[in-house]
Amino acid sequence: MTTRTRFLATIPLIWLFFWLAISSMAGDSPTMDEQNHLARGVAYLKTGDPRLSVEHPPLVNGLSALPVVTLPDLVLPLADPSWQERFPPMTFWYTFAERFMWQLGNDVDRMVFLGRLPIVFLTLGLALLGLVVAQSLWGRPAGWWAFAFLLFDPNLIAHGRYITTDLGGAFFIFLATWAIWRLFAGGGRPAARRVAASLAIGLAFSAKLTSLAFIPGWILLVFLPPRAGREPYGRGAARRLGLLAAAGLASLLVVWAVYLFEWGSFLFIDDRLRWLNDFRGPMPTFWSGIERVTLLSGGGRPSFLWGAFSTEGFWTYFPIAFAVKTPLLILALLLGTAAALWQSGGARRRALWWGIPPAGYFLLTLNSGLNIGYRHLLPILPFIYVVIAGWCGRWLPLFSWRRSPGGHLLLLFSSVIAAGILVPALWIYPHYLSYFNPLAGGPANGYFILVDSNVDWGQDLFRLRDWMAENDVDAVKLAWFGTADPAYYGIPVETLPGVPYGFNLWWEETFDRQNPPPGIYAISVTNLWELPLRPEEKTVFAYFRAREPDDRVGYSLLIYRVGAAADG
Repeated sequence: MTTRTRFLATIPLIWLFFWLAISSMAGDSPTMDEQNHLARGVAYLKTGDPRLSVEHPPLVNGLSALPVVTLPDLVLPLADPSWQERFPPMTFWYTFAERFMWQLGNDVDRMVFLGRLPIVFLTLGLALLGLVVAQSLWGRPAGWWAFAFLLFDPNLIAHGRYITTDLGGAFFIFLATWAIWRLFAGGGRPAARRVAASLAIGLAFSAKLTSLAFIPGWILLVFLPPRAGREPYGRGAARRLGLLAAAGLASLLVVWAVYLFEWGSFLFIDDRLRWLNDFRGPMPTFWSGIERVTLLSGGGRPSFLWGAFSTEGFWTYFPIAFAVKTPLLILALLLGTAAALWQSGGARRRALWWGIPPAGYFLLTLNSGLNIGYRHLLPILPFIYVVIAGWCGRWLPLFSWRRSPGGHLLLLFSSVIAAGILVPALWIYPHYLSYFNPLAGGPANGYFILVDSNVDWGQDLFRLRDWMAENDVDAVKLAWFGTADPAYYGIPVETLPGVPYGFNLWWEETFDRQNPPPGIYAISVTNLWELPLRPEEKTVFAYFRAREPDDRVGYSLLIYRVGAAADG
Protein backbone atom coordinates (compact mmCIF):
# COMPACT_ATOMS: atom_id res chain seq x y z
CA MET A 1 0.00 0.00 0.00
CA THR A 2 1.46 3.38 -1.02
CA THR A 3 1.99 6.30 1.31
CA ARG A 4 -0.77 8.21 -0.48
CA THR A 5 -3.22 5.33 0.02
CA ARG A 6 -2.31 5.14 3.71
CA PHE A 7 -2.92 8.87 4.03
CA LEU A 8 -6.30 8.58 2.32
CA ALA A 9 -7.17 5.74 4.70
CA THR A 10 -6.87 8.14 7.64
CA ILE A 11 -9.46 10.58 6.28
CA PRO A 12 -12.49 8.47 7.30
CA LEU A 13 -10.95 8.06 10.76
CA ILE A 14 -10.49 11.82 11.11
CA TRP A 15 -14.06 12.48 10.01
CA LEU A 16 -15.35 9.86 12.44
CA PHE A 17 -13.36 11.47 15.23
CA PHE A 18 -14.73 14.93 14.41
CA TRP A 19 -18.29 13.61 14.33
CA LEU A 20 -17.90 11.83 17.68
CA ALA A 21 -16.20 14.78 19.34
CA ILE A 22 -18.28 17.68 18.03
CA SER A 23 -21.71 16.05 18.12
CA SER A 24 -21.14 14.79 21.67
CA MET A 25 -19.73 18.10 22.92
CA ALA A 26 -22.79 19.93 21.57
CA GLY A 27 -24.93 17.79 23.89
CA ASP A 28 -22.81 18.50 26.97
CA SER A 29 -23.68 21.51 29.09
CA PRO A 30 -20.80 23.75 30.29
CA THR A 31 -18.81 21.71 32.78
CA MET A 32 -17.58 22.64 36.23
CA ASP A 33 -14.26 24.30 35.33
CA GLU A 34 -14.94 25.54 31.82
CA GLN A 35 -16.35 28.91 32.78
CA ASN A 36 -13.19 29.74 34.75
CA HIS A 37 -10.85 28.69 31.95
CA LEU A 38 -12.84 30.57 29.33
CA ALA A 39 -13.01 33.73 31.44
CA ARG A 40 -9.24 33.58 32.00
CA GLY A 41 -8.53 33.17 28.31
CA VAL A 42 -10.84 35.95 27.17
CA ALA A 43 -9.55 38.34 29.85
CA TYR A 44 -5.96 37.52 28.87
CA LEU A 45 -6.54 38.20 25.17
CA LYS A 46 -8.72 41.27 25.71
CA THR A 47 -6.58 43.03 28.33
CA GLY A 48 -3.11 41.48 27.98
CA ASP A 49 -3.22 40.90 31.76
CA PRO A 50 -2.70 37.30 33.00
CA ARG A 51 -3.74 38.05 36.59
CA LEU A 52 -6.39 35.29 36.56
CA SER A 53 -3.89 32.72 35.22
CA VAL A 54 -2.33 31.78 38.52
CA GLU A 55 -2.90 28.02 38.81
CA HIS A 56 -3.18 27.61 35.04
CA PRO A 57 -0.76 29.35 32.64
CA PRO A 58 -2.51 31.30 29.87
CA LEU A 59 -1.40 29.47 26.70
CA VAL A 60 -4.17 26.88 26.30
CA ASN A 61 -6.85 29.18 27.75
CA GLY A 62 -5.75 31.80 25.25
CA LEU A 63 -6.05 29.32 22.37
CA SER A 64 -9.58 28.45 23.48
CA ALA A 65 -10.49 32.13 23.67
CA LEU A 66 -9.20 33.01 20.19
CA PRO A 67 -12.49 32.33 18.34
CA VAL A 68 -14.53 33.67 21.27
CA VAL A 69 -13.04 37.17 21.27
CA THR A 70 -14.24 37.61 17.68
CA LEU A 71 -17.84 37.65 18.90
CA PRO A 72 -19.50 41.08 18.78
CA ASP A 73 -20.73 42.76 21.97
CA LEU A 74 -18.66 40.52 24.25
CA VAL A 75 -18.67 42.00 27.77
CA LEU A 76 -16.10 41.43 30.52
CA PRO A 77 -16.78 42.46 34.16
CA LEU A 78 -13.59 44.52 34.42
CA ALA A 79 -15.21 47.01 36.79
CA ASP A 80 -16.15 44.23 39.21
CA PRO A 81 -14.13 43.89 42.46
CA SER A 82 -13.25 40.35 41.39
CA TRP A 83 -10.97 41.85 38.72
CA GLN A 84 -9.53 44.71 40.72
CA GLU A 85 -7.19 42.63 42.90
CA ARG A 86 -3.99 41.80 41.07
CA PHE A 87 -3.71 38.24 42.45
CA PRO A 88 -7.29 37.61 43.56
CA PRO A 89 -8.26 34.75 45.87
CA MET A 90 -9.72 31.67 44.19
CA THR A 91 -13.26 32.71 45.17
CA PHE A 92 -12.77 35.90 43.14
CA TRP A 93 -11.87 33.89 40.02
CA TYR A 94 -15.19 32.07 40.33
CA THR A 95 -17.04 35.34 40.87
CA PHE A 96 -15.47 36.93 37.80
CA ALA A 97 -16.23 33.87 35.65
CA GLU A 98 -19.81 33.61 36.90
CA ARG A 99 -20.52 37.25 36.10
CA PHE A 100 -18.90 36.89 32.67
CA MET A 101 -20.87 33.76 31.79
CA TRP A 102 -24.29 34.19 33.30
CA GLN A 103 -24.98 37.79 34.34
CA LEU A 104 -23.87 40.14 31.55
CA GLY A 105 -25.96 38.93 28.62
CA ASN A 106 -23.15 37.12 26.78
CA ASP A 107 -24.20 34.28 24.48
CA VAL A 108 -23.02 31.35 26.60
CA ASP A 109 -23.83 28.56 24.16
CA ARG A 110 -21.96 30.20 21.30
CA MET A 111 -18.97 31.08 23.52
CA VAL A 112 -18.69 27.55 24.87
CA PHE A 113 -19.01 25.90 21.45
CA LEU A 114 -16.37 28.16 19.91
CA GLY A 115 -14.08 27.83 22.92
CA ARG A 116 -14.17 24.04 22.74
CA LEU A 117 -13.22 23.84 19.06
CA PRO A 118 -9.49 24.65 19.50
CA ILE A 119 -9.21 21.83 22.03
CA VAL A 120 -10.76 19.40 19.53
CA PHE A 121 -8.09 20.42 17.01
CA LEU A 122 -5.38 20.00 19.68
CA THR A 123 -6.65 16.45 20.20
CA LEU A 124 -6.29 15.76 16.48
CA GLY A 125 -2.84 17.37 16.65
CA LEU A 126 -1.87 15.02 19.50
CA ALA A 127 -2.86 12.01 17.39
CA LEU A 128 -0.87 13.30 14.41
CA LEU A 129 2.14 13.96 16.63
CA GLY A 130 1.85 10.40 17.96
CA LEU A 131 1.85 9.16 14.37
CA VAL A 132 5.05 11.08 13.60
CA VAL A 133 6.84 9.99 16.79
CA ALA A 134 5.88 6.31 16.54
CA GLN A 135 6.76 6.20 12.85
CA SER A 136 10.16 7.72 13.57
CA LEU A 137 10.84 5.22 16.36
CA TRP A 138 9.38 1.99 15.01
CA GLY A 139 8.44 2.49 11.35
CA ARG A 140 5.32 3.41 9.36
CA PRO A 141 2.92 0.71 10.62
CA ALA A 142 3.54 1.78 14.23
CA GLY A 143 2.65 5.35 13.34
CA TRP A 144 -0.82 4.38 12.17
CA TRP A 145 -1.45 2.33 15.28
CA ALA A 146 -0.43 5.26 17.52
CA PHE A 147 -2.69 7.55 15.50
CA ALA A 148 -5.72 5.28 16.04
CA PHE A 149 -5.00 4.77 19.75
CA LEU A 150 -4.76 8.51 20.41
CA LEU A 151 -7.70 9.46 18.22
CA PHE A 152 -10.25 7.10 19.79
CA ASP A 153 -9.28 6.76 23.43
CA PRO A 154 -12.57 7.63 25.21
CA ASN A 155 -10.76 9.55 27.95
CA LEU A 156 -8.87 11.68 25.43
CA ILE A 157 -12.08 12.34 23.51
CA ALA A 158 -13.79 13.26 26.80
CA HIS A 159 -11.31 15.96 27.75
CA GLY A 160 -10.42 16.77 24.16
CA ARG A 161 -13.76 18.62 23.84
CA TYR A 162 -13.69 20.89 26.89
CA ILE A 163 -12.29 24.36 27.61
CA THR A 164 -9.68 23.19 30.09
CA THR A 165 -5.90 22.82 30.08
CA ASP A 166 -5.76 19.03 30.52
CA LEU A 167 -5.58 17.97 26.86
CA GLY A 168 -3.44 20.94 25.87
CA GLY A 169 -1.02 20.14 28.68
CA ALA A 170 -0.71 16.53 27.46
CA PHE A 171 -0.06 17.71 23.90
CA PHE A 172 2.68 20.19 24.77
CA ILE A 173 4.40 17.87 27.29
CA PHE A 174 4.57 15.17 24.62
CA LEU A 175 5.82 17.70 22.07
CA ALA A 176 8.55 18.84 24.49
CA THR A 177 9.71 15.25 25.06
CA TRP A 178 9.86 14.67 21.30
CA ALA A 179 11.97 17.80 20.95
CA ILE A 180 14.31 16.58 23.71
CA TRP A 181 14.66 13.22 21.91
CA ARG A 182 15.69 15.02 18.73
CA LEU A 183 18.02 17.29 20.71
CA PHE A 184 19.83 14.28 22.18
CA ALA A 185 19.74 12.09 19.06
CA GLY A 186 21.59 14.54 16.83
CA GLY A 187 21.24 14.92 13.11
CA GLY A 188 20.15 17.93 11.15
CA ARG A 189 21.18 21.42 12.21
CA PRO A 190 22.26 21.57 15.88
CA ALA A 191 21.11 25.16 16.29
CA ALA A 192 17.64 24.33 14.95
CA ARG A 193 17.32 21.38 17.33
CA ARG A 194 18.27 23.58 20.30
CA VAL A 195 15.81 26.28 19.35
CA ALA A 196 13.06 23.70 18.82
CA ALA A 197 13.70 22.12 22.23
CA SER A 198 13.71 25.50 23.99
CA LEU A 199 10.48 26.51 22.27
CA ALA A 200 8.71 23.21 22.97
CA ILE A 201 9.72 23.10 26.65
CA GLY A 202 8.64 26.72 27.06
CA LEU A 203 5.26 25.98 25.50
CA ALA A 204 4.83 23.01 27.84
CA PHE A 205 5.53 25.20 30.88
CA SER A 206 3.11 27.80 29.49
CA ALA A 207 0.36 25.25 28.91
CA LYS A 208 0.05 23.51 32.27
CA LEU A 209 2.15 23.51 35.43
CA THR A 210 1.90 19.70 35.46
CA SER A 211 4.74 19.85 32.94
CA LEU A 212 7.11 20.76 35.77
CA ALA A 213 6.59 17.26 37.18
CA PHE A 214 8.23 15.87 34.02
CA ILE A 215 11.53 17.67 34.70
CA PRO A 216 13.00 14.84 36.86
CA GLY A 217 12.18 12.34 34.09
CA TRP A 218 13.72 14.54 31.43
CA ILE A 219 16.87 14.83 33.53
CA LEU A 220 17.09 11.04 33.89
CA LEU A 221 17.01 10.77 30.11
CA VAL A 222 20.46 12.31 29.85
CA PHE A 223 21.90 8.99 31.09
CA LEU A 224 20.21 7.02 28.30
CA PRO A 225 21.49 7.53 24.73
CA PRO A 226 18.36 7.66 22.57
CA ARG A 227 19.65 5.84 19.50
CA ALA A 228 22.95 4.00 20.02
CA GLY A 229 22.22 0.28 20.32
CA ARG A 230 25.16 -0.77 22.47
CA GLU A 231 26.52 2.49 23.82
CA PRO A 232 26.79 2.40 27.64
CA TYR A 233 23.92 4.17 29.35
CA GLY A 234 25.99 6.91 30.95
CA ARG A 235 28.20 7.82 27.99
CA GLY A 236 27.65 11.36 26.77
CA ALA A 237 25.48 12.22 29.80
CA ALA A 238 27.40 15.42 30.58
CA ARG A 239 26.93 16.72 27.03
CA ARG A 240 23.23 15.92 27.04
CA LEU A 241 22.77 17.46 30.47
CA GLY A 242 24.35 20.66 29.20
CA LEU A 243 22.06 20.69 26.17
CA LEU A 244 18.98 20.12 28.36
CA ALA A 245 20.02 22.80 30.87
CA ALA A 246 20.59 25.34 28.11
CA ALA A 247 17.23 24.53 26.52
CA GLY A 248 15.52 24.73 29.90
CA LEU A 249 16.96 28.17 30.65
CA ALA A 250 16.09 29.44 27.19
CA SER A 251 12.56 28.08 27.60
CA LEU A 252 11.93 30.60 30.38
CA LEU A 253 12.14 33.34 27.75
CA VAL A 254 9.34 31.59 25.89
CA VAL A 255 7.27 31.43 29.07
CA TRP A 256 7.92 35.10 29.74
CA ALA A 257 6.79 35.95 26.22
CA VAL A 258 3.55 33.99 26.73
CA TYR A 259 3.00 36.04 29.89
CA LEU A 260 3.50 39.12 27.66
CA PHE A 261 6.75 40.02 29.44
CA GLU A 262 4.92 40.65 32.71
CA TRP A 263 7.05 42.44 35.34
CA GLY A 264 5.94 43.25 38.87
CA SER A 265 6.04 42.51 42.59
CA PHE A 266 5.89 38.93 43.76
CA LEU A 267 2.88 37.92 45.83
CA PHE A 268 3.72 34.64 47.53
CA ILE A 269 1.37 33.45 50.28
CA ASP A 270 3.63 30.93 52.03
CA ASP A 271 5.29 32.48 55.09
CA ARG A 272 8.63 31.02 54.03
CA LEU A 273 8.52 32.99 50.76
CA ARG A 274 6.83 36.21 51.78
CA TRP A 275 10.17 38.01 52.07
CA LEU A 276 10.43 37.80 48.27
CA ASN A 277 7.35 40.01 47.98
CA ASP A 278 9.57 43.04 48.63
CA PHE A 279 11.14 42.51 45.22
CA ARG A 280 9.99 42.87 41.62
CA GLY A 281 10.77 40.50 38.81
CA PRO A 282 9.63 38.80 35.59
CA MET A 283 6.32 36.91 35.31
CA PRO A 284 5.34 36.98 39.01
CA THR A 285 2.03 35.29 38.12
CA PHE A 286 3.89 32.21 36.87
CA TRP A 287 5.96 31.85 40.03
CA SER A 288 2.93 32.41 42.22
CA GLY A 289 1.12 29.71 40.26
CA ILE A 290 3.86 27.19 40.99
CA GLU A 291 3.50 27.95 44.69
CA ARG A 292 -0.31 27.59 44.61
CA VAL A 293 -0.19 24.27 42.74
CA THR A 294 2.45 22.92 45.14
CA LEU A 295 0.26 23.82 48.10
CA LEU A 296 -2.82 22.25 46.48
CA SER A 297 -0.94 19.04 45.70
CA GLY A 298 -0.17 18.69 49.39
CA GLY A 299 -3.81 17.99 50.17
CA GLY A 300 -6.69 19.85 51.72
CA ARG A 301 -9.34 19.15 49.06
CA PRO A 302 -11.82 16.34 49.77
CA SER A 303 -11.41 13.24 47.63
CA PHE A 304 -13.39 10.03 47.25
CA LEU A 305 -12.26 6.51 46.42
CA TRP A 306 -14.45 3.42 46.59
CA GLY A 307 -16.59 4.65 49.50
CA ALA A 308 -13.71 6.20 51.46
CA PHE A 309 -13.02 9.91 51.99
CA SER A 310 -9.82 11.86 52.59
CA THR A 311 -8.46 15.38 52.49
CA GLU A 312 -4.88 14.10 52.24
CA GLY A 313 -5.39 11.91 49.19
CA PHE A 314 -4.97 8.17 48.57
CA TRP A 315 -1.73 6.76 47.20
CA THR A 316 -3.84 4.12 45.41
CA TYR A 317 -6.11 6.71 43.77
CA PHE A 318 -4.39 7.04 40.40
CA PRO A 319 -3.46 3.34 40.02
CA ILE A 320 -7.12 2.42 40.59
CA ALA A 321 -8.33 5.23 38.32
CA PHE A 322 -6.00 4.00 35.57
CA ALA A 323 -7.20 0.41 36.02
CA VAL A 324 -10.94 1.17 35.88
CA LYS A 325 -11.03 3.96 33.27
CA THR A 326 -8.48 2.74 30.73
CA PRO A 327 -9.99 0.45 28.05
CA LEU A 328 -9.31 -3.22 28.81
CA LEU A 329 -7.74 -3.72 25.39
CA ILE A 330 -5.13 -1.08 26.19
CA LEU A 331 -4.36 -2.63 29.59
CA ALA A 332 -3.83 -6.01 27.89
CA LEU A 333 -1.67 -4.55 25.11
CA LEU A 334 0.37 -2.60 27.65
CA LEU A 335 1.22 -5.77 29.58
CA GLY A 336 1.95 -7.68 26.37
CA THR A 337 4.13 -4.92 24.99
CA ALA A 338 6.14 -4.65 28.20
CA ALA A 339 6.85 -8.37 28.10
CA ALA A 340 7.67 -8.42 24.37
CA LEU A 341 9.88 -5.35 24.22
CA TRP A 342 11.89 -6.51 27.21
CA GLN A 343 13.19 -9.33 25.01
CA SER A 344 14.55 -6.98 22.33
CA GLY A 345 17.67 -4.92 23.01
CA GLY A 346 17.30 -1.96 20.65
CA ALA A 347 13.54 -1.76 21.01
CA ARG A 348 13.88 -2.11 24.77
CA ARG A 349 16.17 0.90 24.93
CA ARG A 350 13.78 3.08 22.92
CA ALA A 351 10.82 1.89 24.98
CA LEU A 352 12.73 2.58 28.19
CA TRP A 353 13.62 6.08 26.98
CA TRP A 354 9.99 6.90 26.26
CA GLY A 355 8.80 5.13 29.40
CA ILE A 356 10.92 7.04 31.91
CA PRO A 357 9.12 10.45 31.80
CA PRO A 358 5.58 9.08 32.26
CA ALA A 359 6.75 6.58 34.88
CA GLY A 360 8.38 9.36 36.87
CA TYR A 361 5.25 11.49 36.61
CA PHE A 362 3.02 8.56 37.61
CA LEU A 363 5.15 7.93 40.70
CA LEU A 364 4.79 11.58 41.69
CA THR A 365 0.99 11.31 41.45
CA LEU A 366 1.05 8.59 44.11
CA ASN A 367 2.13 11.22 46.62
CA SER A 368 -0.34 13.85 45.46
CA GLY A 369 -3.20 14.93 47.71
CA LEU A 370 -5.07 16.36 44.72
CA ASN A 371 -7.19 13.33 43.83
CA ILE A 372 -9.85 14.83 41.58
CA GLY A 373 -9.68 12.95 38.31
CA TYR A 374 -8.20 10.59 35.74
CA ARG A 375 -7.65 13.73 33.67
CA HIS A 376 -4.41 14.26 35.59
CA LEU A 377 -3.14 11.05 33.97
CA LEU A 378 -3.73 12.26 30.41
CA PRO A 379 -0.06 13.33 29.97
CA ILE A 380 1.11 9.71 30.24
CA LEU A 381 -1.25 8.34 27.56
CA PRO A 382 0.68 9.51 24.45
CA PHE A 383 3.83 7.85 25.78
CA ILE A 384 2.00 4.61 26.50
CA TYR A 385 0.40 4.54 23.07
CA VAL A 386 3.66 5.22 21.23
CA VAL A 387 5.34 2.32 23.04
CA ILE A 388 2.38 -0.01 22.42
CA ALA A 389 2.38 1.05 18.78
CA GLY A 390 5.95 -0.23 18.48
CA TRP A 391 4.81 -3.75 19.30
CA CYS A 392 1.68 -3.51 17.17
CA GLY A 393 3.64 -2.18 14.21
CA ARG A 394 6.01 -5.14 14.38
CA TRP A 395 3.52 -7.97 14.93
CA LEU A 396 0.29 -6.58 13.47
CA PRO A 397 1.16 -5.36 9.95
CA LEU A 398 -2.10 -3.89 8.73
CA PHE A 399 -0.61 -2.66 5.45
CA SER A 400 1.98 -5.35 4.70
CA TRP A 401 0.24 -8.57 5.74
CA ARG A 402 0.71 -10.17 2.30
CA ARG A 403 4.48 -10.13 2.79
CA SER A 404 4.33 -11.52 6.34
CA PRO A 405 4.42 -15.20 7.36
CA GLY A 406 0.89 -16.22 8.30
CA GLY A 407 -0.30 -12.96 6.79
CA HIS A 408 -4.00 -13.77 6.70
CA LEU A 409 -4.02 -14.73 10.37
CA LEU A 410 -2.12 -11.56 11.26
CA LEU A 411 -4.58 -9.52 9.23
CA LEU A 412 -7.49 -11.08 11.11
CA PHE A 413 -5.85 -10.43 14.48
CA SER A 414 -4.97 -6.87 13.44
CA SER A 415 -8.55 -6.25 12.40
CA VAL A 416 -9.82 -7.50 15.76
CA ILE A 417 -7.44 -5.14 17.59
CA ALA A 418 -8.43 -2.24 15.33
CA ALA A 419 -12.11 -2.91 16.02
CA GLY A 420 -11.30 -3.12 19.72
CA ILE A 421 -9.91 0.42 19.56
CA LEU A 422 -13.15 1.77 18.10
CA VAL A 423 -15.63 -0.18 20.23
CA PRO A 424 -15.19 1.76 23.52
CA ALA A 425 -15.44 5.11 21.70
CA LEU A 426 -18.61 4.08 19.89
CA TRP A 427 -20.16 2.26 22.87
CA ILE A 428 -19.88 5.12 25.39
CA TYR A 429 -20.94 7.84 22.91
CA PRO A 430 -21.93 10.56 23.79
CA HIS A 431 -21.10 10.12 27.50
CA TYR A 432 -17.30 10.14 27.19
CA LEU A 433 -16.57 11.77 30.53
CA SER A 434 -18.32 8.91 32.34
CA TYR A 435 -16.39 6.08 30.66
CA PHE A 436 -15.49 3.12 32.87
CA ASN A 437 -14.31 -0.22 31.54
CA PRO A 438 -16.04 -3.57 32.29
CA LEU A 439 -13.56 -4.18 35.12
CA ALA A 440 -15.39 -1.43 37.02
CA GLY A 441 -18.82 -2.67 36.00
CA GLY A 442 -19.19 -0.02 33.30
CA PRO A 443 -20.23 3.62 33.55
CA ALA A 444 -23.44 2.94 35.49
CA ASN A 445 -21.34 1.60 38.37
CA GLY A 446 -18.50 4.11 38.12
CA TYR A 447 -19.71 6.54 40.78
CA PHE A 448 -19.26 3.87 43.47
CA ILE A 449 -15.51 3.99 42.72
CA LEU A 450 -14.71 7.54 41.57
CA VAL A 451 -16.60 10.81 41.31
CA ASP A 452 -15.89 14.41 40.27
CA SER A 453 -14.46 14.79 36.75
CA ASN A 454 -14.23 11.01 36.39
CA VAL A 455 -17.97 10.75 35.83
CA ASP A 456 -19.78 13.91 36.87
CA TRP A 457 -18.68 17.43 35.97
CA GLY A 458 -22.05 19.06 35.34
CA GLN A 459 -22.23 17.87 31.72
CA ASP A 460 -25.82 16.58 31.76
CA LEU A 461 -27.89 19.72 32.37
CA PHE A 462 -29.22 19.80 28.78
CA ARG A 463 -30.15 16.13 29.10
CA LEU A 464 -31.98 16.88 32.36
CA ARG A 465 -34.02 19.52 30.54
CA ASP A 466 -34.86 17.01 27.81
CA TRP A 467 -35.75 14.34 30.39
CA MET A 468 -38.11 16.75 32.16
CA ALA A 469 -39.86 17.57 28.87
CA GLU A 470 -40.19 13.90 27.90
CA ASN A 471 -41.62 12.96 31.32
CA ASP A 472 -43.88 16.02 31.77
CA VAL A 473 -41.96 17.14 34.84
CA ASP A 474 -42.42 20.83 35.64
CA ALA A 475 -39.68 21.19 38.29
CA VAL A 476 -37.13 19.12 40.18
CA LYS A 477 -35.34 19.37 43.48
CA LEU A 478 -31.76 19.62 42.23
CA ALA A 479 -28.50 18.85 44.03
CA TRP A 480 -26.26 20.17 41.29
CA PHE A 481 -22.52 19.54 40.88
CA GLY A 482 -21.76 22.11 38.23
CA THR A 483 -21.33 25.81 37.53
CA ALA A 484 -23.85 26.04 34.67
CA ASP A 485 -26.90 28.00 35.82
CA PRO A 486 -30.17 26.01 35.47
CA ALA A 487 -32.16 29.26 35.41
CA TYR A 488 -30.24 30.43 32.33
CA TYR A 489 -31.57 27.40 30.45
CA GLY A 490 -35.11 27.82 31.78
CA ILE A 491 -35.03 24.79 34.09
CA PRO A 492 -37.23 25.32 37.18
CA VAL A 493 -35.45 23.86 40.21
CA GLU A 494 -35.52 23.92 43.96
CA THR A 495 -31.89 24.13 44.99
CA LEU A 496 -30.65 21.43 47.35
CA PRO A 497 -27.16 21.25 48.90
CA GLY A 498 -24.61 21.10 46.09
CA VAL A 499 -21.34 22.44 44.69
CA PRO A 500 -21.13 25.33 44.00
CA TYR A 501 -24.87 26.11 43.89
CA GLY A 502 -26.37 25.46 47.31
CA PHE A 503 -22.95 25.12 48.95
CA ASN A 504 -24.04 26.84 52.18
CA LEU A 505 -27.08 24.57 52.40
CA TRP A 506 -24.95 21.57 53.38
CA TRP A 507 -24.96 22.79 56.96
CA GLU A 508 -28.64 23.80 57.09
CA GLU A 509 -31.70 21.63 57.68
CA THR A 510 -33.35 22.42 54.35
CA PHE A 511 -35.54 19.29 54.38
CA ASP A 512 -36.33 16.26 56.52
CA ARG A 513 -33.36 14.00 55.84
CA GLN A 514 -35.00 10.83 57.18
CA ASN A 515 -38.32 11.43 55.45
CA PRO A 516 -37.81 13.80 52.48
CA PRO A 517 -40.92 15.66 51.28
CA PRO A 518 -42.65 14.42 48.11
CA GLY A 519 -41.15 15.45 44.81
CA ILE A 520 -38.75 14.51 42.06
CA TYR A 521 -35.14 14.72 43.17
CA ALA A 522 -32.25 15.01 40.70
CA ILE A 523 -28.97 14.42 42.53
CA SER A 524 -25.52 14.60 40.97
CA VAL A 525 -23.58 11.44 41.79
CA THR A 526 -20.75 13.50 43.31
CA ASN A 527 -23.13 15.32 45.64
CA LEU A 528 -24.69 12.00 46.61
CA TRP A 529 -21.48 11.24 48.52
CA GLU A 530 -21.50 14.68 50.25
CA LEU A 531 -17.80 15.42 49.74
CA PRO A 532 -17.74 18.83 51.50
CA LEU A 533 -18.84 17.27 54.80
CA ARG A 534 -16.88 15.39 57.42
CA PRO A 535 -17.67 11.65 57.61
CA GLU A 536 -19.84 12.07 60.71
CA GLU A 537 -21.84 14.82 58.96
CA LYS A 538 -22.73 12.83 55.83
CA THR A 539 -26.45 12.47 56.54
CA VAL A 540 -27.94 14.90 53.99
CA PHE A 541 -28.52 12.31 51.25
CA ALA A 542 -28.27 9.12 53.31
CA TYR A 543 -31.92 8.33 52.48
CA PHE A 544 -31.13 8.36 48.76
CA ARG A 545 -27.88 6.40 49.07
CA ALA A 546 -29.88 3.61 50.72
CA ARG A 547 -32.18 3.10 47.72
CA GLU A 548 -31.88 2.55 43.99
CA PRO A 549 -32.57 5.52 41.72
CA ASP A 550 -35.78 5.46 39.71
CA ASP A 551 -34.08 6.81 36.59
CA ARG A 552 -30.83 8.31 35.32
CA VAL A 553 -29.91 11.29 33.19
CA GLY A 554 -26.71 10.37 31.44
CA TYR A 555 -24.46 8.80 34.06
CA SER A 556 -24.07 11.86 36.29
CA LEU A 557 -27.62 12.58 37.51
CA LEU A 558 -29.76 10.18 39.52
CA ILE A 559 -33.53 10.63 39.57
CA TYR A 560 -35.58 9.73 42.66
CA ARG A 561 -39.36 9.94 42.90
CA VAL A 562 -40.49 10.43 46.50
CA GLY A 563 -44.01 10.32 47.92
CA ALA A 564 -46.82 11.28 45.58
CA ALA A 565 -44.31 11.76 42.74
CA ALA A 566 -43.55 8.04 42.86
CA ASP A 567 -47.10 7.34 41.77
CA GLY A 568 -47.07 9.89 38.96
